[in-house]
Amino acid sequence: MIRFSQSVVLMAIAVTLAGCGKDEGAKDGAAKSAQAGAAPAAKPAADPLAVEADAETLKWLESASPQGVEFREMLRVPAAASVDETRVARIGASVTGRITDLKAIVGQNVVRGQVLATLNSTELSTAQLSFLKAYSAKLLAERAAQRAKLLFEADVIGEAEFQRRETELSQAQAEMSASHDQLVVLGMSEKGIARLEESRTVNSQSFVVASISGTVIERTVAQGQVVQPADAVFTVADLSRLWVQAEVPEKQSDLVKVGDTVKVQIPALDNRAIDGRIVFVSSTVNPETRTVTARTEVDNTDRSIRPAMLASMLIQDRPQRRLVVPVDAVVRENNRDYLFVTSGKNRFRLVQVDLGAESNGVRPVIGGIKPEDTIVTKGAFHLNNERKQNLQ
Repeated sequence: MIRFSQSVVLMAIAVTLAGCGKDEGAKDGAAKSAQAGAAPAAKPAADPLAVEADAETLKWLESASPQGVEFREMLRVPAAASVDETRVARIGASVTGRITDLKAIVGQNVVRGQVLATLNSTELSTAQLSFLKAYSAKLLAERAAQRAKLLFEADVIGEAEFQRRETELSQAQAEMSASHDQLVVLGMSEKGIARLEESRTVNSQSFVVASISGTVIERTVAQGQVVQPADAVFTVADLSRLWVQAEVPEKQSDLVKVGDTVKVQIPALDNRAIDGRIVFVSSTVNPETRTVTARTEVDNTDRSIRPAMLASMLIQDRPQRRLVVPVDAVVRENNRDYLFVTSGKNRFRLVQVDLGAESNGVRPVIGGIKPEDTIVTKGAFHLNNERKQNLQ
């Protein structure tokens, strides 16, 4: 009887504990469900390229669709300044000799006829000696011919003797003329030859003389060096006018023709624009670079442009019907071009576009927008500032 009562008590305790466990579990589940229901739903992320303009910003904005116009794109090709080959002289010695005095240095301005160097030449002294001998022989032959003429007229000598003397005079004159021409070839002036006849003194000095006025841009010798007539001792160039030569890609070579107007920009001169005309277009293609050389001439009176300066030549492309947008509409971000396109009332979205080079205040549209799109044409800078502020 006692055992039965103990069993009944144990069963009652077990049932009570089980009920409590269910109640606690139910309470915990209800609490968790309540917590889950109370958590707010996640909001979608804002579009970083979209912006809704406020009333103040709207005052700055103007919108329109991209215009279709006849557009001539500007082709930019690499170029470089160089000396005008028609205004340059490579000056050498007229005789073989040794340099004894250098009178000009690179960068010096010289005038035509100015002595650039002095040299000593045994070749010149030998030629002068031959001239003096020929000159003396000519004088002797002239006197002999004069005497023969008097004797022939007095019937003292025969006609054959008189003719022999005349022939000897003609030979002496021919030899002197040849010696004279040789001195001219060796660089002696007529005044110098006249002084040689008068003084009968050989002078082995020869001079290297500037043949044009300009600037010495190269000197290839040093004092004491032996030079020959084939050697270019100095290079003198007139830098008041220069060439600018561009290498036009083969595919665009049909865009350049002699007489076309072009612009030249030189980075070293703050990209100053210089107007010019094409004066030469190569008739052959460089097989290594696949380019065609185009040349223009530029004024350089102030000597601000220096030979070998890098430049760009701007050549207009043929006219094409293109969509264009104002330069003021373009937003530059991370080295890319963007436009604000209208997406609703007072709402705009920044769209990346592909644009060509600027020309006359507009840029051609290559891709990114359609003709029917409405874009912000004025005030894009202020609108972009508002977009950035909204992202902060």
